[in-house]
Amino acid sequence: MENEQGRVMSEIPMQSVQSSNIRAIGHDGSMLRVEFSNGSTYDYEGVPSRVFDDLVSADSVGRYFAQNIKGVYGYEKVS
Repeated sequence: MENEQGRVMSEIPMQSVQSSNIRAIGHDGSMLRVEFSNGSTYDYEGVPSRVFDDLVSADSVGRYFAQNIKGVYGYEKVS
């Protein structure tokens, strides 16, 4: 599958989450993929496994994402 820039997207297993803004998340060891409820998908570079684990187990996935990932890690829109 190609992203909007024509680059091939790597396959990252995704898991659904309970959030009003985020539909699913996946991690490949260093990249976090986030699929938002509006259908857009972003890859966040250099996200450690512990941050992904904390995101998965957060009481509020959206709040954890906003406070600990958004604006902290570089990202690219992939779809």
